[in-house]
Amino acid sequence: MSGVSGTGSAVGEEWGARAARSRALAVLRVRGRALGLAVLPAAVAVVLYAGEVTGHFSGTGWGTARWVVTVLAVVVLLAATAVALVVARARPAATPTVELAETAAPDLYRLVRDLADRLGVPAPAAIALTPDCDSWLEDRTHRAHRSSGSGGDGAPVLVIGSPFLWWMRVGELRAVLAPVVAGTGPAAHPDIAAARRFVRGLDAAIAVPRTPGLDPVRRLGARGVGQVARVLLRACRGHAAEMERGVAAAGSERAQEVDYGVRIVAQEQVGLAYAGWDRLLTRVALPAWRMGRWPAKLDAGVVSALTELSRRDRLADGFSSRLGERPACDLLEEPGAVDEAASLLAARLFHGGPAGPGPDWSPVEWSQYPEEVVDRKWRTDAARLHQVLDGIDAAAAGPGTPPPTDGPTLTRVIDRLTMTAPGPATGATAEAAEAPVETAADQDDHADLADSADSADLADFDPLDDLDDDPPPNPAADALAGALSALLAREEAAREARVAAESARGRAAAAAAPASDRGATAYEGVGAYEGVSGPDGPLPLFPLQPPRSGRDLLADHVTAMVCCAAVDTAEAVPGLDWLDGPALLLGGERATDLGPRVLSLVEDGDPEPLRDWLARNGVRPEKPVRLV
Repeated sequence: MSGVSGTGSAVGEEWGARAARSRALAVLRVRGRALGLAVLPAAVAVVLYAGEVTGHFSGTGWGTARWVVTVLAVVVLLAATAVALVVARARPAATPTVELAETAAPDLYRLVRDLADRLGVPAPAAIALTPDCDSWLEDRTHRAHRSSGSGGDGAPVLVIGSPFLWWMRVGELRAVLAPVVAGTGPAAHPDIAAARRFVRGLDAAIAVPRTPGLDPVRRLGARGVGQVARVLLRACRGHAAEMERGVAAAGSERAQEVDYGVRIVAQEQVGLAYAGWDRLLTRVALPAWRMGRWPAKLDAGVVSALTELSRRDRLADGFSSRLGERPACDLLEEPGAVDEAASLLAARLFHGGPAGPGPDWSPVEWSQYPEEVVDRKWRTDAARLHQVLDGIDAAAAGPGTPPPTDGPTLTRVIDRLTMTAPGPATGATAEAAEAPVETAADQDDHADLADSADSADLADFDPLDDLDDDPPPNPAADALAGALSALLAREEAAREARVAAESARGRAAAAAAPASDRGATAYEGVGAYEGVSGPDGPLPLFPLQPPRSGRDLLADHVTAMVCCAAVDTAEAVPGLDWLDGPALLLGGERATDLGPRVLSLVEDGDPEPLRDWLARNGVRPEKPVRLV
């Protein structure tokens, strides 16, 4: 029977649905046991009072037991009521998304409803976009979500990754969404829906103690409720995970009947879109975000990045030929406005930027990226590097010493990184200066001692033992990297404080605005969720990169200084590489051989490879550069 595709699909779907319902009942049994444990003292008290009325439990001892059990029952019932109220009223977490009204994407809503009809499942209540390469169903029936305009009529909300709409064709998007939409069928089962509400309520109750504005008494009570919720969640966590696997299996089996062949090809596009999206965020968008600019068309940039990948990589050959078909973004009424809203949300999630545009947080078009982001980033980094050099020179020279007159030149940076002792004497050089001068006789004595020790210690010699004790190959770079890291840390702290203040002002303005003025457009769901960036502050929810080391920062700043000198003296221009971000263009070609030469200067203090590169490309390092 399983050899027949329709029968096998039906059997697999039925198995997945049964497994999901079985696990949902297991979750509800955990809830039932907790309820039974809460009413147990009250039941014992009722039995004791009934025994007193019938004359079976009479006497002083039974009377004391009745009072003790009664007090215990009242306390337990009050605590259980408090836990139940917190679990029921706590706001479950909701993914920050861009809400799409039906008027903003009628064709997309029609596609999803037709897909639900073909699958024989309820249609999602609404559609939302997320700046990520994933799609799922999200339950937003909680009253807190309904009050913000993102809830539905009981059906879950379909969340679609915005890069899919720009890179995928309409048929591919339908094939990718088929197993997701099919999940609305099992989600409509009462037992599964109740189990999901219970698990989400427990998860939300655990976070209640961290709610700002609670007084000490309420925070203490919230911690007690959180501990109880944590115990219950731990008891049903395994069953809840298996329930979700069963729902996914049932949806996947049901979706086998819809565009199965296209879905195989579409899954390849999902992986390709994820690779391009990750590269675009980390290499292209992140430098702009750090400059206070956010690319307003990130999703459109995915198409350019993946087209460039198909041009470079023979494994991706042929993917760009799909661009002649109708893209899924044509299902939107205003793709540009939706892309801008998703791009702003991506900046807030992955970088912690403000919720809306401002004087220090403005959009940038791709055509303006080389001048507005790349050139400005290079000159800002170069100015920061010379600021650190000025500080080191001022500390070494003392008060009253005039500043250096050579200006912000690349030669100054190269000379500093090739010094044996940067600025003031380091500990090693100071000890060397204070050491007594050895005579020829002393040197002969030391040589004899060394010869006698060599034969005894040669067998025990391990070249890896003293690696950590070796002096750094370029102490000048270490001193400069430390000062640069400290300056960047101060700038980042100031940026976080500024973003936190802007977020606080935005929340105050939103609270003071009348309800009729909120949600005026279909794309204003970007700021509908409080606490997108951590607690609505400057910390990103999903940081893209770990903190960089001082040497990495120094190499970036030296590279920026070289690029500034090349632009000012060798007619080079800043450019944008869709896969690698900011690029230096010499004669219309990207300079790909600069990085190793800068690392040779920073890591080893060897300037010759970089000097050869500068001379070959006509860059004059002795000329001052223009800084920001």
